[in-house]
Amino acid sequence: MPKPMPAPFDLLLLPTWLVPVEPAGVVLKGHGLGVSNGRIEAIAPREDLLRRGAVDVRELPGCMLTPGLINAHGHAAMTLFRGMADDLPLMTWLKQHIWPAEAKWVDEQFVLDGTELAIAEQLKSGITTFSDMYFFPKIASEAVHEAGIRAQICITLLDTPIPGALDTADAIRRGLELFDDLKHHPRMKVAFGPHAPYSISDDKLETILMLAEELDAGIQMHVHEAAAEVRQAVERTGERPLARLSRLGLLGPRLQAVHMTQIDESDLSLLVESNSSVIHCPESNLKLASGFCPVERLLQAGVNVAIGTDGAASNNDLDLLGETRTAALLAKGVAGSATALDAHAALRMATLNGARALGIDDCTGTLEPGKYADMVVFDLDGLAQQPIYDPVSQLIYATGRDAVRDVWVAGRPLVSDRALVRMDEDKLIATANAWADRISRG
Repeated sequence: MPKPMPAPFDLLLLPTWLVPVEPAGVVLKGHGLGVSNGRIEAIAPREDLLRRGAVDVRELPGCMLTPGLINAHGHAAMTLFRGMADDLPLMTWLKQHIWPAEAKWVDEQFVLDGTELAIAEQLKSGITTFSDMYFFPKIASEAVHEAGIRAQICITLLDTPIPGALDTADAIRRGLELFDDLKHHPRMKVAFGPHAPYSISDDKLETILMLAEELDAGIQMHVHEAAAEVRQAVERTGERPLARLSRLGLLGPRLQAVHMTQIDESDLSLLVESNSSVIHCPESNLKLASGFCPVERLLQAGVNVAIGTDGAASNNDLDLLGETRTAALLAKGVAGSATALDAHAALRMATLNGARALGIDDCTGTLEPGKYADMVVFDLDGLAQQPIYDPVSQLIYATGRDAVRDVWVAGRPLVSDRALVRMDEDKLIATANAWADRISRG
């Protein structure tokens, strides 16, 4: 008896180029990708897939299909502070402008409106997953749920009171409630977000580590962001911040060390031995003159390096494709080598490495059967992309986020033909401008 034909795919995509990211460096032509029940079911020659058929067949000539981009670090609601305090050094920017503004303006409505604006910008930039470290994380999670995007929600923790929490104990209590609320959510994970070594004490870090191990949660933290941070820590304690975190037991696969612009040989050894991830935010580091993360040294040593935009108040955009281009170019300048961080490796940092850092590489970050259908279509048919010898090189070095045509998360369309599917762009813009008017008036 002949074997029955499987049911048609829910969605069949037929691009000119398909870049799965894993295996590394592969570009498939004449292939397609079939989606069923929100997951990738098959990648095969287009003729084989067409024989099976699909409810929705998309021909995508001149387009490249890749995994959705992963923005591994940011502060989503800070979109509402975009451009408010530019061209200042890090601590001046923080202490004299950002922290006072947050104390005055940040409430639940601010976080909701700012996070929605950030999600919309990220979706139109080809980002299907982002990590958010900010205040009122429950409100941010509600925005993520409604928008359909994937996210890691970090519970922001400092020694001082913050918007939405009276103290660290209160922030942890609220965070544990959010863990419980979201433990079965298909698109969200909760992580701990101690702000930085200089802003949180040993006893609280020990509590965070204990809870993270108990809940199998990630820990995302700004570490070695600027030379002054490291210098002041050594002057006060005789210990580099990363060494302190190592002594306290925080280094390991669950640690997501953001920035890491100041790395000596002892730091590198600790990162390698512990299998900690580094999240590189090149444009924020450049704009704040914080320093340069030695990406090539880290990658050659076997450290997992992902890419983040940081917040829009210090970047000033949430454009991970542009961030990846900057990362590739900066890596070459820092290493003094034109071969440092080629285009394919840069795309891997923006996809699979980000998924690994966030602990979700089992379900996203590459185009592989069984993984969620988190995907983006880039239109490479424009004037600025011609001629095309290597489509991945053209994507990284010659393409902007305006080439993002379609975005799916778990097989659900969130951007279709460059338009948001579930969010009202005009309303988001009007809301953002209303906040700017209010903040400007003081």
